[in-house]
Amino acid sequence: MTTSTTQPNNRSRARRVLLSAARVAAALAFWGLIWQGAAMIVNQELIVPRPLTVLRQLLDLGATAGFWQAAGVSLLRIFIGYVLGIAAGVLAAFLTSTFRAADWLLSPAIRVVLATPVASFIILSLLWIGHTRVPAFISMLIVIPIVWANLCTAVRETDRDLLEMARLFRMKKSRVLRLIYIPAAMPSFRAACLTALGLAWKSGIAAEVLCLPKTAVGTQLYYSKIYLETPALFAWTIVVILLSFLLEKGITRLFSLSAGQRKEGRHANS
Repeated sequence: MTTSTTQPNNRSRARRVLLSAARVAAALAFWGLIWQGAAMIVNQELIVPRPLTVLRQLLDLGATAGFWQAAGVSLLRIFIGYVLGIAAGVLAAFLTSTFRAADWLLSPAIRVVLATPVASFIILSLLWIGHTRVPAFISMLIVIPIVWANLCTAVRETDRDLLEMARLFRMKKSRVLRLIYIPAAMPSFRAACLTALGLAWKSGIAAEVLCLPKTAVGTQLYYSKIYLETPALFAWTIVVILLSFLLEKGITRLFSLSAGQRKEGRHANS
């Protein structure tokens, strides 16, 4: 019985994977043709290099140790800022939702961060901290308001009937937090983390372009532009896109595994 139900599920999963891969391939082929057509019309490699030229440049970069070092350092640096931003956003949401004084003090400051251009913070950060730490700091700064705003909204929209029931049964605050607030906030938290990831990555790369750490993807982008190495500039831009895609897939997978473990835990308890 188990084998008969597992096989159709596996076939269905394989079909979905193949369909998704076909869609991606079709999209890449379409935009590759558009790119090739634009390169042929312009006919200047300095302005629009041909896709094959950029692909060769990308393969040449991938064969060097410096490429992997720059990609790894940028990933680690920005991911650290991203994680710190999530932690700070969660803490700020907890404080502003629990204590009125914290709301008065923190909410205006977070809204200022949300409204200020990223470039301004990058330039100011260069005056405050070392240029190698700026990308992580900027990534953290970008994430905080997004996580804070989503969690505060989730707390305000928590089911009042459940909260009233918890009050009538005199549940401890820790149990109310664990059984009502956290489950209610998880969808908003997940959405905030996924939204903040792309913004943190783009802001971190922008900070690298302006701060020029010794080893970074953003630094390579900057020097490719300065030395008019357009194929390399396109290749590093593709690297930025691919790394962003991998980060997003990794975080999404992490949330999926976490959700599966919570479901298994609930089934085991029941």
